[in-house]
Amino acid sequence: MATSPLFEPLTLPNGTTLPNRICKAAMEENLGVQPGQYPGDKLFNLYDAWAKGGTGLILSGNVMVDPSALTGPGGVVLEKGTDLTPFRKWAEIGKAGGGQFWLQISHPGRQLYKSMGETAVSPSDVALDLGKFSSLFAPVRGLNKNEIERLIVRFADTAFAAQEAGFDGVQIHGAHGYLVSQFLSPLTNHRTDQWGGGLENRARFLLAIVELVRQTVRSDFGVGIKLNSADFQRGGFDFDDARQVVEWLNAKGVDFVELSGGSYESPAMQGNAADASGGTASSTVQREAYFIDFARDIAQVAEMPIMVTGGITRLETAEAALAQDEQGFGVSILGIARALAAEPALPQLWHKGQSADVALPEVGWSNGALKGLATMALTKAQLERMADGKTPGDGGSPLAALLADQWRATRRAKKYRKWRAAG
Repeated sequence: MATSPLFEPLTLPNGTTLPNRICKAAMEENLGVQPGQYPGDKLFNLYDAWAKGGTGLILSGNVMVDPSALTGPGGVVLEKGTDLTPFRKWAEIGKAGGGQFWLQISHPGRQLYKSMGETAVSPSDVALDLGKFSSLFAPVRGLNKNEIERLIVRFADTAFAAQEAGFDGVQIHGAHGYLVSQFLSPLTNHRTDQWGGGLENRARFLLAIVELVRQTVRSDFGVGIKLNSADFQRGGFDFDDARQVVEWLNAKGVDFVELSGGSYESPAMQGNAADASGGTASSTVQREAYFIDFARDIAQVAEMPIMVTGGITRLETAEAALAQDEQGFGVSILGIARALAAEPALPQLWHKGQSADVALPEVGWSNGALKGLATMALTKAQLERMADGKTPGDGGSPLAALLADQWRATRRAKKYRKWRAAG
């Protein structure tokens, strides 16, 4: 076995230990069983492959805290009163390889597709601006104070259900333009009450969720946060904001913070974004590990481990990402997403000393929004193949993948609307 910092164990603040530093980061699967939005055979197959692939930590894709608000029509819903039987099986499969398995829990806020047949909610009634693609998303209304408080409870209820089902922890999704991120960003939070205005008020929603979740679950149950290092939009949540939020999280019993960036409007998590000055991200981020510099800087104030995810495909880049800077600060956990959709056994191959570089599917389209959708579609095509017990392949043609993804989404949305109408 090759010696590498990637395969050193890490003890988290909750006292549990990850067997290595590699995390299968969250990816949107949309493979939930319908009706009911449960995990089923497709997700079991997918996570069985990742569990056998050698990661120390597996994060699920979005698990929704509210059945009326899904990031996609095949999403999984876990709320108070949900039958935990399929979730217990999912947890058992995901942990079978010896690593930990956490659920990423989320609410899309305004990033809700119109095809779902629901009205989107957000801190304020600020609609998505994706040009001609804006019409794909549901109309948005601002939340009232009682609704905000009920949503905080929903996150805690989902975390408790995850604990009871046998998962090792939950990651609260506060990035990529979803609801928690919308509260944090001045571009989407125009409120003038205690939930908006200055950063302290805009962060109140996230901090309240973390506090209630931590009060609700056991002390050894993991609580993580996914946080934008920046929105990569002029006037949005920026690096200084992220640094301050991490300082506030230090006292909240958080086991790690994952740093990412962007939103549907500016998909920096795919390496495609407008930067904070309005230019392109190519001048500010690297091709691989493009959030590393942000993460190392924030690690200087963080008292919990920092995880970074973004574009890593090579062993050399992965090891370099974990290296400490001159002041001794660095990243503790390395998140890998799209590369594990292409090669689920990548950590195992690296542990054997094989470089096993992965070529990610590329989209050369000029329209940023369409390029982002096609990039996600290519990854989903690989996940669909793995869920059917096949090799991932390369995702195929971007156009074909996008059309197939839209067809599947349309079919699943119809089933979702029927389920909601019957419930």
